[in-house]
Amino acid sequence: MKDVTVIGCGYVADLYMRSLTAHPEIRVLGAHDRDAARQAAFCAHWGLTPLPDPAAACEALPAEGLVLNLTNPKSHETIIRGCLRARRHVWSEKPLVTDMETAQSLHDLARSRGLQLATAPSSVLSQSAQGLGRALRMGVGGTPRLIYAELDDGFIPQAPYRDWKSESGAPWPAEDEFATGCTLEHAGYWLSWLIAHLGPVSRVVSAAAEVIPDKPGLRHAAPDFSVAALFFESGPVARLTCSIAAPHDHRLRIFGDEGVIEVGRAWDNHAPVRYRRRMRLRRRLLESPLARDVSLKGTHQPKPRRRGAARMDFALGPAEMLDAIAAGRESRLAGDYALHLTEVTLAIQEGAVRDMKTRCDPMEPMPWAT
Repeated sequence: MKDVTVIGCGYVADLYMRSLTAHPEIRVLGAHDRDAARQAAFCAHWGLTPLPDPAAACEALPAEGLVLNLTNPKSHETIIRGCLRARRHVWSEKPLVTDMETAQSLHDLARSRGLQLATAPSSVLSQSAQGLGRALRMGVGGTPRLIYAELDDGFIPQAPYRDWKSESGAPWPAEDEFATGCTLEHAGYWLSWLIAHLGPVSRVVSAAAEVIPDKPGLRHAAPDFSVAALFFESGPVARLTCSIAAPHDHRLRIFGDEGVIEVGRAWDNHAPVRYRRRMRLRRRLLESPLARDVSLKGTHQPKPRRRGAARMDFALGPAEMLDAIAAGRESRLAGDYALHLTEVTLAIQEGAVRDMKTRCDPMEPMPWAT
């Protein structure tokens, strides 16, 4: 068995627990939350041992175990640093932290102690993401030149989010979401795929703004819209858009010399990967209306039951990380990758024009996706 403990028993923790039911090789040894009532409800619902504090969550684990940091972003630095000082590997919900100096400090601390520190999202390990990577490696669509990645979620302040509850009764954390901002919360879904398959971003040119003022419960909120041009070392340029104002659109389109590869749903681990060949018809140039499915064939991962807006296995990252720890290798989602993903995301949120100081190699594909 591989062991984890949970720190943070809020809304997202239920999504992790639901996903972990599809990974019987992983055992949850207990959970802690600073809100005693929330901890009690969560542990009662999932049949877990309540842990009195973060130190106990570390002590409950063997050396090769993993702490799942599912707290709100304001608590991430304190929790991660404490777990690393206790010599425990850490998987953290996104964003890892909200400033680059802290991210670098935590990265260095993990390295100095021979520990692994990784960050969500996990969807880069999904069947869809790995299928897209395989299509690119096989040259489907020709050389990629331009990418359009959309993460627009609709006009969220008018949504009935006060009615959104997790399985154990936790409310959707509206104030944390608005205070953190949709870029830090969501850009990683497509950004992680692009960094994994195309390699590091060399330059970010971004604009960000708060276009919906006076959000409920907040005097000052983070930007709720961002658009960034991402220049990859390998050549392609991507436009990544995040908002909680524009109508829901979670498409990814990669425009190559010969056609377009597209994925329609960022939050579906098994969304099809399709290719439309570019063609000339009389005096017109267009993409074929008939798309070819270039997804990975077969079922390489469990299909989690839909819960809320997403059909995602939140445990893919922790499971891969535990395998890496057991094998004595670095997790695909840890180290330089996690640091670079954090730097690029923060630059987008800040509306920066900036050359990146970090880099990482393209991600090694999962064995079943080669």
